[in-house]
Amino acid sequence: MMLHPELLRAVRTAPGPLLRATALLTAVTAAHAGQAALLAVTLADIARHRTDRLPALLGAVAAVLFLRAFLTWRQRTAAADAGARIRTLLRDELLVRLGRLGPAHTTAARTGALRATVVDGVEGVNTYLSRYLPQLAVVCLVTPALLVWIATVHAWAAAVLAAAVVLALLAPRLWDRALAARGREHWDTYEGLAADYLEALQQMPALRAAGAVRRRRRALQERSRLLHRATVAKLRVSLVDTALTDLAIQAGTLAAVLLACASAAAGRATGAESYLLLMLASECFRPLRDLSREWHAGHVGVSAADGIAALRTARPAVADTGTLAPSWPSPPAVTFTGVRFAYPGSDRPALDGVGFQCPAGRTTALVGPSGAGKSTLLALLQRHHDPDAGAVLLDGVDIRELSLTALRRSIAVVSQDVYLFAASIADNLRLADPDATDRRLVAACRDAGIHDEIAALPDGYATVLGERGATLSGGQRQRLALARALLCDAPILVLDEATSAVDERREHQITEALRRAARGRTCLIVAHRLAAVRHADRIVVLDRGRVDDIGDHRTLVGAGGTYAALATADLSRGAAR
Repeated sequence: MMLHPELLRAVRTAPGPLLRATALLTAVTAAHAGQAALLAVTLADIARHRTDRLPALLGAVAAVLFLRAFLTWRQRTAAADAGARIRTLLRDELLVRLGRLGPAHTTAARTGALRATVVDGVEGVNTYLSRYLPQLAVVCLVTPALLVWIATVHAWAAAVLAAAVVLALLAPRLWDRALAARGREHWDTYEGLAADYLEALQQMPALRAAGAVRRRRRALQERSRLLHRATVAKLRVSLVDTALTDLAIQAGTLAAVLLACASAAAGRATGAESYLLLMLASECFRPLRDLSREWHAGHVGVSAADGIAALRTARPAVADTGTLAPSWPSPPAVTFTGVRFAYPGSDRPALDGVGFQCPAGRTTALVGPSGAGKSTLLALLQRHHDPDAGAVLLDGVDIRELSLTALRRSIAVVSQDVYLFAASIADNLRLADPDATDRRLVAACRDAGIHDEIAALPDGYATVLGERGATLSGGQRQRLALARALLCDAPILVLDEATSAVDERREHQITEALRRAARGRTCLIVAHRLAAVRHADRIVVLDRGRVDDIGDHRTLVGAGGTYAALATADLSRGAAR
């Protein structure tokens, strides 16, 4: 009878369907009790050789049977409806929460473990809420009523049965702490195995290339053995729980039978009363047996509840405390003023006093060696983190004063890590704007330099992509992501290594397309290959978390320093190719 606070909170997602399922289950249990009473009278009449009421009694029993079957069907339908609503609303809530937590949380958590919580954990919660809780309510409502009914027939039998019911409910609670610990251990092990399997499937090409498939398989086998041991350990404790419940039920039933026989033999009870006592004793324990069954079916929900609660209550890296939602009639200027930021656990700042401006409606490039702080600046602009000191401004407004929805609606991002869904090309593009017309899709793809390749596909824009866009090349995925960003029509366009997966000829084509797409937008570009940033109106050179120099391509090359060294290295790589 464990009631986890997180699971009780989830009841609020579907109170109406759950109440309906509970009411119907109560009616089903009452039908069982009514059938038991009719059978007791029937058996008593047969024992006394009274046959005048038999047809009516048997007809009533049949009618109750049909009624019970109908109520059972309706109850299961209601429970399924409640379960579907719970699953949908709880998963929606968790997915929205993940979206609010942002990359800082999803980077730290393992994808497979999150999937196990959102999918399997919620499935277990559904079973717990739609089946176990209604059955628990029936035990609390119907069983006391049956005991009162039995007391009108045989007071001592009612007392003995009441003691057995209390024992069946409370004795297993002695093992709740051990069962909860085993449940958490089992769920943590299951999450780990799910995460390992998902990573192995996602990284199979890398495992094959490294000849590590067998080693990874052995690691997964060891994980599976750990899960098996955790499952058996939980099962041992669970079986003790079941054994205590069954022992109390069997002892109570036996005591009721002995009391009924003794009363009948002593003449203190009529035949009808003795039969009724026996029938009602069985029905008194039926809800308890069903409760034990539903408890084991829904125990996964209890095991996963802590993980669900942790995900639901996790705090995002930045608080959405802003209230402004400007419309930006013209592209805003982006300004970094004295920005300092260090990642948790790092012994040196990723950015240390960075300050510069990206002029409104112009293209600014961020270049520098690896680890210079380029991607960190973009993360701060999108408020994946907040700076430890300084500020990021849009037209003089601190982005912390903007709502996260308004801020992220103002920024379209194309990163080197592109995610495409297993859907049509058109559906993937319309993630940016569900109402985009076919003409706008074509225009965006032309600007991104991928329209001709899409048109050459057998199904064109209706072509269904593989998972993560696996049926496209790396360059095609990046250009499709670029087209999707252009459809956002955001005033700020951020390109984080957006041409890293294309060759030089295609990079030149995309660069020209970007120059057209950047018109009317404030554009920030991060690229290692300087050919992608030569056209920028302004180039900011970063080194070791500080601004090293600012200027255009020609000025910076002539000035020597970090940018000139990067340009020389870029030329050397081009010559080597």
